[in-house]
Amino acid sequence: MEPLKGFTVLSTALNIPGPVAVCRLRELGAKVIKVEPPAGDPLEALAPSWYRELTEGQEILRLDLKTPEGQGHLADRLADVDLLLTSQRPSSLSRMGLDPQEVLSRHPRLLHVMMVGYGPGREEEAGHDLTYVAQLGLVKPPTLPRTLLADLAGAQRAVQEALALFLSRERQILKRQAVVSLQEAARLWAAPWRWGLTAPDGLLGGAYPLYRFYRAQDGWVAVAALEEKFARRICQEMAVDPGLLLQRETWPEVERALAEGFLQRSVEEWEAWAREVDIPLTGVGKGQEAAEGSSPPPATRSKGG
Repeated sequence: MEPLKGFTVLSTALNIPGPVAVCRLRELGAKVIKVEPPAGDPLEALAPSWYRELTEGQEILRLDLKTPEGQGHLADRLADVDLLLTSQRPSSLSRMGLDPQEVLSRHPRLLHVMMVGYGPGREEEAGHDLTYVAQLGLVKPPTLPRTLLADLAGAQRAVQEALALFLSRERQILKRQAVVSLQEAARLWAAPWRWGLTAPDGLLGGAYPLYRFYRAQDGWVAVAALEEKFARRICQEMAVDPGLLLQRETWPEVERALAEGFLQRSVEEWEAWAREVDIPLTGVGKGQEAAEGSSPPPATRSKGG
């Protein structure tokens, strides 16, 4: 299904949040034109395989938007575009000839999703994924996060806002612009931590013995047996009294018993057992895809102005 077939999206967004967002919009059927500076998107050099995956099926347009010629070429392309997605700060957009109010005034049917780091009043402040998640307490120095939570949360929010704008236009609702703050998007995803659920002493932060990691003979397993039926099956296998789970004071006793029990088998054996008795358990990193694999077809490139 391609609900966005017939819609055209033009993006000047570089690095990660914007490309992830427009990749999803293309999957939903939209035609995507990705505008890059003459040197290209930095992501292409940092993670070439991911870049190719994110730009599959898109037209890549290289333009120097610091020049009148580049800005003129972009203005011509915007005449046939439904949605403009940007990730530059407002002052940068103005220097690129993309002042939001002027662009929307010149193109009455155009919609605009503007991605910024911080929310109202702080749009000009610099930031990146690490600074947003650090501010929210989602990292523990010096270990860096294994994913880019704020970037991906912001990409998801940008897709949601784009769909809302498309729907608004179809319903003749006069809303043409949405601002997506990466820091605010990450704050929503930080709610479990903020409310204590994943804090060190929280139920999902390591306190509950049936929601945590355990060593096996040859690695680690992740156990997420929150429901009573799962808990009873594990307790039965480990010869643990399930009644000990009813009181927080006895959770350490359960943890010690499980730690000893899981050491008796390999990760593969525990996974096979979990599938047999229907337990949410997996080896850590077992499902990680290889970093190198089949590459998608290259994007369509054009130099432009």
